[in-house]
Amino acid sequence: MLAGLVKIKEGLTKALNAVLIVTVALLVLDVCWGVFTRYVMGEQAGWTEELARFLLIWVALLGGAVAFGTKGHLGVDYFVGKFHPETQKLMAVVSNLIVLFFAAAIFVFGGSRVVADTLTIGQVTPALQWKMGYVYLALPISGIFMVIYTVENLIEVLCGKAGGE
Repeated sequence: MLAGLVKIKEGLTKALNAVLIVTVALLVLDVCWGVFTRYVMGEQAGWTEELARFLLIWVALLGGAVAFGTKGHLGVDYFVGKFHPETQKLMAVVSNLIVLFFAAAIFVFGGSRVVADTLTIGQVTPALQWKMGYVYLALPISGIFMVIYTVENLIEVLCGKAGGE
């Protein structure tokens, strides 16, 4: 069972990394176009700054989910490493449960509410005229990935594969 979960996690991580590579490439092209139109053509294209902001939101949130899934996020585990292995396991379970609650409540549930509310009221972006709900979709999508990764981390800890994060 654990091997299957690891395969799923690796597949999700590869897919997210591919999306992030494309998104960062678009972000670089967008910023370069904005600089070109501003300094060479004399007036910046009005949509480039807005698109760059939205792409950066998606890169930050999805990149945070990938960092969490690959355990590349910042963690202070010096003191945890000094505890007894059973205490380390308990602390890993508690911390994963806290992250699971936060990701589910804030990112998935709260983000879904924000998306639904902004789509309902029809809020659009000034330059691109996109519905803001689509921009805010980064919240619940990254939250879903964080929930998946946290559940997988919990199973790893409880099965004894990992003593902590």
